[in-house]
Amino acid sequence: MQIIETITELFTQSGFYTIVHDFTGEGWKTLVMLCVAGLLLYLAIAKKFEPLLLVPIAFGMLLANIPAGGVFHEEIFAGGHINWSALTGADQSSGITPGLFDFLYLGVKLGIYPCLIFLGVGAMTDFGPLISNPSSLLLGAAAQVGIFATFIGARFLGFTGAESGAIAAIGGADGPTAILTASKLAPGLLGPIAIAAYSYMALVPFIQPPIMKLLTTRKERAVAMRQLRPVSRKEKILFPIVVAVLVSLLVPSATPLIGMLMLGNLLKESGVCERLVKTASDSLMNICVIFLGLTVGATATASAFLNMRTLGILLLGIVAFCFGTAAGVLLGKLMCVITKGKVNPLIGAAGVSAVPMAARVAQKVGREENPDNYLLMHAMGPNVAGVIGSAVAAGLLIAMLG
Repeated sequence: MQIIETITELFTQSGFYTIVHDFTGEGWKTLVMLCVAGLLLYLAIAKKFEPLLLVPIAFGMLLANIPAGGVFHEEIFAGGHINWSALTGADQSSGITPGLFDFLYLGVKLGIYPCLIFLGVGAMTDFGPLISNPSSLLLGAAAQVGIFATFIGARFLGFTGAESGAIAAIGGADGPTAILTASKLAPGLLGPIAIAAYSYMALVPFIQPPIMKLLTTRKERAVAMRQLRPVSRKEKILFPIVVAVLVSLLVPSATPLIGMLMLGNLLKESGVCERLVKTASDSLMNICVIFLGLTVGATATASAFLNMRTLGILLLGIVAFCFGTAAGVLLGKLMCVITKGKVNPLIGAAGVSAVPMAARVAQKVGREENPDNYLLMHAMGPNVAGVIGSAVAAGLLIAMLG
C-alpha cells in the first residue's frame, strides 16, 4: 500500500496531473503553449526560419510552460522591477525557489545580452559600403518609418505609450534592439515582441519582394549601379569612433547599443585585435544568443501570450516591416530621379536592419530583371545604416517613454 501511495503522490505532483486536473482552467492553455513552442521549433529546424534564435526561444518557451517546472518565475520581475530578495532567497515568505532562467534573465533585464550581441555584429560587419556612399544613411533612416508608424498603430489599438514604444521597435527589423527596448519599456510584452521580431525577420525574403515590385518599375529594378569607391583603412578606423561619439552625444540613451556596435567594428578594422574580434564575433556572441533566446522564450507564458494583445502585436509587426520596406523603396525612387537613374530603388528596401538578409533580397530581386546587376554591396550601405538607425530610434523611444 505504501508503494501505491508513493506512486500516487508522485503522479499528483507531475505536470500531467496538473494539466488534466485543471484542464478547463490553465491546463488547456498550457497545452496550447507547448504546441506553439513545437510549431516554432518546426519552423526553425525544418524551414530554417532564424534557427539560431528561434530554437533557443522555442525551447525556453517549452521549458517555462511545463507545470511546476520552476525554471522561471514571473513574480520575481513583476511590475518591471527585480525582486532581489526573492531572487536571492532572502525573502522566505515569498515561497519562491529561484530557477535557472531567473538568473539568466538578468542579462535581458539589465540590457547585457543585446549589447554584447551588438558587439559581435560590429565585429562581423563591413561599414565600407556605407562610408563609400554616405547617402545610404538616408535610406537607412527612411526605413525606420516602420517604427514610428507602428507606434501610432499601437496607440490606436489601445496600448500605453511605453507599450507602443516597445512594440514599435519591431519595425527596426533588429531583434536585439527590439528586446532591449521591450525590456526597458514593457517587460510583460517581451515574449510576444521577440517572437514577432525574429519570425518576421525570417520572413523578409517573402515579405519584401512583393512590396519592392509593387512600388518600382522593371526599368528601375534593372538599374545597374557603378562600382563603389575604395575605402581607406584610416576611414574605416575613424568611422566607428566618430559615429560612437556623435550619436552618443545626440542620443545618450542609445550609447550602450551604438557604443558596443562601434567597438566591435573598431576591433575588426584596427587590425591589431584578432583574438578579441574572434571572441566577440564567435564564442561570446553565441553564448549570449543562447542565453537571450532561452530567457526571452521563458517570458512567453500562457498568461502573457494567450490574449488579444499578442494578436495585435503580431499584426503590428507585419505592418511595421511593410511600412519600413515601402519607405526605403520610395526614398530610393526619389534618389533615382534626382541622380537621373544612377540609384536602383531596390537598395532602399535594405534599410531595414535585417543584416545581411535584406541586402541579399535586394540583390536577388534586381538580378531577376538584369542578370548582370550586382547590388549586394550597394545594398549593404543602407543595411548597416538601418542597424545604426534602429539603435538610435530605440534610444529615442527609451528616452521619451521610459
